[in-house]
Amino acid sequence: MTADSQPLVAVAGLSIAFPTGEGVVRAVDGLSFELAPGGALGIVGESGSGKSTAAYALLGLHRGTGADVSGSVTVAGHDVLAAGEAELRGLRGGVAAMVFQDPLSSLDPYQAIGDQIAEVHRVHRRDASRRAARARAVEVLDRVGIPDAARRARSRPHEFSGGMRQRALIAMALACEPRLLVADEPTTALDVTVQAQILGLLGELREETGMGLILVTHDLGVAAGNVDELLVMKDGRAVERGPVREVLDAPRETYTRDLLAAVPRVNVRREGIPAPKGDDSVLLEARGLYREFGHGKRAVTAVDDVSLTVRAGETVGVVGESGSGKTTLGRLLVRLLEPSGGELRYRGREIGGLKERELRSFRSELQMVFQDPVSSLNPRRSIGESIADPLRAAGRLDEAEIVARVRELLERVGLDPGAYHRYPHEFSGGQRQRVGIARALAPEPRLIVCDEPVSALDVTTQAQVVRLLGELQRDLGLALVFIAHDLAVVRQVSDRLVVMRNGRIVEEGDANAVYERPEHPYTRGLLAAVPRLEQAEAAA
Repeated sequence: MTADSQPLVAVAGLSIAFPTGEGVVRAVDGLSFELAPGGALGIVGESGSGKSTAAYALLGLHRGTGADVSGSVTVAGHDVLAAGEAELRGLRGGVAAMVFQDPLSSLDPYQAIGDQIAEVHRVHRRDASRRAARARAVEVLDRVGIPDAARRARSRPHEFSGGMRQRALIAMALACEPRLLVADEPTTALDVTVQAQILGLLGELREETGMGLILVTHDLGVAAGNVDELLVMKDGRAVERGPVREVLDAPRETYTRDLLAAVPRVNVRREGIPAPKGDDSVLLEARGLYREFGHGKRAVTAVDDVSLTVRAGETVGVVGESGSGKTTLGRLLVRLLEPSGGELRYRGREIGGLKERELRSFRSELQMVFQDPVSSLNPRRSIGESIADPLRAAGRLDEAEIVARVRELLERVGLDPGAYHRYPHEFSGGQRQRVGIARALAPEPRLIVCDEPVSALDVTTQAQVVRLLGELQRDLGLALVFIAHDLAVVRQVSDRLVVMRNGRIVEEGDANAVYERPEHPYTRGLLAAVPRLEQAEAAA
């Protein structure tokens, strides 16, 4: 067998187990697969299926975690599990590189982007001078589409947008021209246009450099158009593997069919919308809403002359790219931010200029579910205590009634009432989001703003949370403002759609009408960028 005919990656019988206080957890169980040089493999499955753990093993990132690892992992001829530290250092970055899901936590916040890339280059190219390493950093930043790369190389991570940070991380991975790129959920938190740019970039890099790609993702639409083969994982095992079109068009396993059924389709109408429970009067009304951050020449207008209404019992979807003003608008609507100008009325009363003390009587009726339940829950307090906070603040119930209400809410959102005393880290991402929903429901609100509530969840968990919100809306007569960058998810839940760009509303109307007959070029561009299983089928 020639060197070129040997697999770039060969994994055989890989098992990875972690000791915990409740026993041993087997994250990967007897996994085997191969990747040919220049090939692209997608690894998909629900959260907890073992996708990322298996990917980390390709670079020996299990070292130092206390994991019990068995089987074999070979990358470009290197026996990863048997390799010493020096060999592993040479492998990482020089032969195989990884792009992580969250670039902000993967980059040093105190060091310029260009310096971080130059450092990686010098580690693997010891004969490279500092000047040559800096030049290489600018070269790869330019290659991944960072404008004015020589100047932006001096910027720090917080000065880059989310998409630019992800590009910088890809540039760092490319600094030493690796033969294998492992990308772990590289587009999960990105809007559809930036996601399309990143995926297009990965495809171009594969064509130009001949590198192999392993793409770990929960988004089957992303996998469909960007890999050659698909590996479906569940409970640490491979349940199905084959050419991507074979697996997607004729899945053999029930689990794969369930994953495909849970994928939201942007071209599927939302039918049978129930009539709002109770009245459909105007609940919240914004007129000329404006919010500016900073002062003078450095001032940034995040929301600019926005007007919209939310009626009782309806769902208003808000979409747009990162930086379009979606989240700022959501925080203004529930008065977590004070408007710089304009009017904000709740049930006919102006609340935009009210001070915090005056707002207290409205707080129970206007609630928010945040994008990241980890950072919005206190890790040192049990989830029951976190949910109880708004009930205690209201002062209408005694302690026994509060505990009973919290247990009722936990059951209502599909969690075990006995989980009252458990802490956030003991729950999965989807379960933590259910906790966030329960906390928002505690004071019996009339309107909830959901800010990217499912962006980091796998498709089946995402479908469960969306279904839960729909049930709660029907049963409780809630109005929802649903903010998301995933246009397919927004279509599932929305009665009306608002499209934002650069702080302004560029299109608004009945959700089905906007999706099927978009009038603004920006809306058409957003819809065209959505990854779809159907598009991949047509191209195959």
